[in-house]
Formats: sequence, structure tokens, C-alpha cells
Amino acid sequence: MGRSYIVEDDVEEYLSKLCSQPAGPVTGLLIGQSSAQRDFVVMATRTPQNDESAAAGTSEYKEWVSEHARQVSRMLPGGLSVLGVFIVSESDAKDTLTTLRQLVFSVENLISSEQLWTPAEDDVTDCVTLHINPKTRKTVCRTFDVKDPKSVAKPADWKYQSGVCSSWATVSCWLSIDLLVPLPDSTTCTSNMDDCLKEELKVWAQQIERGVCVIDGKKLPEDSEIKTGQKKNVRQTYTAQLLIAPEVQTVTDVVQRCGGCVSVRGAIHSRAFLHSNKPKAKLAEKLLKRDIISTVATRVHMLLEEPSTQNEQNKGRKQTEQFCLPRRVFCPVKGTGSLSVCDYQFSDEGLSEMTDRFKEMLDMEAAEDDLDATQEMIAEVIESETTAEASTEKVEPLDPWRNNYVGVAMATAVALLASAASMLYLSDV
Repeated sequence: MGRSYIVEDDVEEYLSKLCSQPAGPVTGLLIGQSSAQRDFVVMATRTPQNDESAAAGTSEYKEWVSEHARQVSRMLPGGLSVLGVFIVSESDAKDTLTTLRQLVFSVENLISSEQLWTPAEDDVTDCVTLHINPKTRKTVCRTFDVKDPKSVAKPADWKYQSGVCSSWATVSCWLSIDLLVPLPDSTTCTSNMDDCLKEELKVWAQQIERGVCVIDGKKLPEDSEIKTGQKKNVRQTYTAQLLIAPEVQTVTDVVQRCGGCVSVRGAIHSRAFLHSNKPKAKLAEKLLKRDIISTVATRVHMLLEEPSTQNEQNKGRKQTEQFCLPRRVFCPVKGTGSLSVCDYQFSDEGLSEMTDRFKEMLDMEAAEDDLDATQEMIAEVIESETTAEASTEKVEPLDPWRNNYVGVAMATAVALLASAASMLYLSDV
């Protein structure tokens, strides 16, 4: 028997709207949460129009759909993910099967390339494809195991239902980040800063995964429910804390030749949603940790993609540069109860730019008043008097118990953050 997909009524309304539009084939993404027994689809969003639109099935077409999926994946808090793809087409379902298979594998490969957490044994590896005939409204649902390159299509059950998200639980936490990443000495290493950041973020992600999660002040057994006497069908919210043990390292583990360092500091807000009205502590902890890892990695990647940051990297000047990482802003998904999506706001952006992105990426109407920008403060560059005086002298090796790296030389003093959401420092010597 194939997998079952329980689909929010709003998704049916959205897909019906696409069917009624006089346009050619339309592709898009299906968003929700997987579980061992069945999956829940809570959102659908069409792929934005491409000015250089390529025919379905071409490599350019797959790249466009996959890049959209990558951007959407960054906007999904813990517990929500891209479950698969859909296509609205008058072609026979059999004729679109190859295209859908290529798309779902391409999407999964690109999204998973940015995931830094360790896959779990109980992770669902089946992704869904949906074909809809706009004239007959007939739907054909199939799944593929995206971890098996030889996977063949399996039939799946697609059922619409109201109130799919009405009893979902929300678990949130705030976490301080203080991450130092050594950069290679350009004379001895050809690796670029992106590679170094990704490798060190993986090490940090493993530390997050080993952390102890405390929910509402209690360390619960993995298989226990996290309910606290709340009534059924009432919005359940929980506050968590993540306790992280410092790394135990020896001097031989940490001494290395560096050409500079990147420091990521600040506080982040993390949020995860659980599909069951009897959510288990193990699931809550897994989804929350993955959201913490994802939101930090996403911000670093976004900053490195900024042209201004690339220019600073290429200058080759011996100095310290300070960049504000974007803050996380949430937006409720109408008709889903407590669910929300998110976006990242740079210091030079207004809320109107974020509502435009919600429309472009998720095809959802959002007003500025709908946005929740209160969970994180905008990072603030605090200048100190010493930053104006450049020094080329190397500092003494740092105490390995206070910092994971020794032998890191700073070109100029770095101003301390009093209270900022997140910030990234680039330091060269």
C-alpha cells in the first residue's frame, strides 16, 4: 500500500484556481510535514514565471524549478519542508511522469546539498508528485524514493481535509551563537571561504545535535508526549532551551595556520511545528535542532551571496570587516492556524520588500501588519575607538579553553556586540 497524503482544503482551492487560469502547463511545490504513517500537505505554491522560460523537461527548466525550491526551503521553519512537486497540464499523466520524476529528484538534490544535519533512520525519503488535468480536475498522485536513483513510481492516496493544521503544536527557543571559523592561509591553502565556512558549520551543527533539549523546563523521555494538560484542539505552544556542552579539545587538535577568521555572533529565534495533537519529545527536539542549524547556515549563505560581501573578500586588504546578518521575520499562513513561514531582512530592507518576496516565492498575499518582526532585533555595528587604529602585530595565541582555535591573528580590533540578532565578522591578516 502506498503513502497517504492528508491535504489542507486551502491547497485544493489554490490548485483549482490554477486550473481555471488560461495558461499553459504550471508547475509548483507542495509543502508540509512527513511522518511514518502519512504526510500532511499544508501549502502549495507555483513556480514563478521565468523571463527566459524553457520547455518542460529541459535542464534549464529543472534548474529554475529547483532554485525556486531552494529559496522556498530557506523560508520554512522547523517541521515544514518541500514534500514534492505538482504540475497542472492537459497532457496525459503518463506523459508527464518522466518530467515529474526528474523534477522531484533535482529539487531534493539541491535542497539536501544545503542541509548540515545528520539524517535520522526514521526520516521519510519518499517525495510526492501530483499531476492535475485542468479540464477534468483528475489528480494522479505518485511517490518516488529520492534516495534510490533507480526508484520507480508508486501510487499514493491524496485526500483533502479541513482543519489539517488546527491542532499542531509550536515549539520555540532563543539561542545565543558565538562561532569562530578560521580561514585558510592563502599561501598554503587554495580552499575558499565558502568551503571553510561550510565545513566548520558542519562541526558546529554536530555540536547542536548533541545538545540537551529542555521543554517547558523539563528534560522529557524521547517517547513521552510534551503536552502540559492543555485541552484538545487548543493551540499548543511550548518554550524550549538547548543546553550545549563546550567542546573538549587538546592543543594538538586546534593549532593551525590561519589567514584570518570569521566570527558569527548574536542571538537567534528558532521555531518548529509538530503535526500531531500528541507530539513526542523526540520529534520536537529533532525538528527544533534542525531549524537552529538551518536558520544560521541560511543567513551565512545569504550574506556570502551578497555582492557587497564578495567585493570585500576580493579586496585583499588586511583589515577587519563587519557585516550584519539578516534577522528572521515570521509571517502567519492564513487558514492554517498557528503555522507560519519566514524570511530574512537585511538592515537596508523594508518590510514591503519582504511582502514582495512572500508573494514571489510562496504566492501568498501578506500585508506588512501581518509580519512578526519582534522575535529578533536588527544587528547593530558598534564601533569602538580602537577600531580606527589598525595594527599589523599578531596577538598572543588564544586560550584554547576560551576559544576553539589558537594561532588566529587579528588585523584590527573587533567591536563587541551589546545586543544584536546576529552578525558576521571577516578578519584578515
